[in-house]
This record gives sequence, C-alpha cells and structure tokens, in this order.
Amino acid sequence: MSDDLLLGPSITEDDVRRIVREEVAQAFQKDPAARKATIIASKGTLDWAYPPFILGSAAAAAGMDTSIFFTFYGLLLLTKDLGKKLKVSPVGNPAMPMPLPMADVFTGLPGMKTVATAMMKQKFDKKGVAKVEELRDICLESGVRLIACTMTQEVFGFDASDFVDGVEFGGAGACLSDARKSHITLFI
Repeated sequence: MSDDLLLGPSITEDDVRRIVREEVAQAFQKDPAARKATIIASKGTLDWAYPPFILGSAAAAAGMDTSIFFTFYGLLLLTKDLGKKLKVSPVGNPAMPMPLPMADVFTGLPGMKTVATAMMKQKFDKKGVAKVEELRDICLESGVRLIACTMTQEVFGFDASDFVDGVEFGGAGACLSDARKSHITLFI
C-alpha cells in the first residue's frame, strides 16, 4: 500500500503538523478555574479581619480573579465606620499572645476587650502591618469582588448605604457560583 492511500489524498503533511500543533496547544491550555479564588469571610473581629483581605489581595496580585463573600459577622468588614467597630477579645482566644501570662478569669474582666484590641493594634503598627481599611481598599483597587450576603444584610438590618463604595450584593447562590468555578475556595 502506498502512503497516499493511508493518509488519503486530501491530508497533507502540513495538515498533520497543523493538527498536532492544535492538539498540543489545546493540551497545554490553562484551566480558567486555576486563575480563580473564592474566599468566604464569616467573622468580624480585628484578628479575623486580616486573613480575607490579605489572601484576597495576594490572589489578585498573583493574577487570579478573586471574590470575597462576606456573611454573618464578616459583613461588618464592609461597613464604612469599620475602624470603630473592630475589636478583639482575649476570652475564648487562648492563642492570643499577651505580654505576660494571664489567668482566664482576668481576660473576662470589664475593659479587657479594649486592652486586647489596643495591644493588637499597637503590635500591628510596630510591625508596619497595614490597617484593615487599607487592605480592603487594596482589594477594591485590585479588582477583588467584595460581595455582601443579602440574607445577612437583611437579618442584621444593614442598609446598602452602610457599606463602602464598590461592594456588590448577592446571596448564597452567587457565592456558590463563584466557588464552583474556582480551584481555590477558602472559608475564614
């Protein structure tokens, strides 16, 4: 049998090379989900405010299409007067580093939340860590989608005007739609 009969009269060597190039290119084409991250922020204390914004801005800096879905107490992180509301409590937080050992009975005393909050803010300032509001702004400037949970907004009585500009609104379906298209999904 001749080579012409095996390949057929209409397939040329250039066609075969083109087909192989296309197959190789398709095999090496990146999965779009590999460039997508979804983060769920569910806590609204000072110590839990940093992770979603740090990870969200880092993902955006790495070129990932990133969204952060704020639900339950995490919704507080999107409010305009955030700095006044963010606190940290040493109660129930045994890993919190204190300048000197303190018995649990003392951590629950009146005023300890204020002391712990001031200590943490001072420690972050000394180390040059950006404020939460700055990190939130970086996320917005980097194109990170900040999505407020509409159910939580309704339950806690927030109005759209309570939130910083650039916040989107969506329900659990919006979050799940993003998450199912992401290779990275984090619950914080």
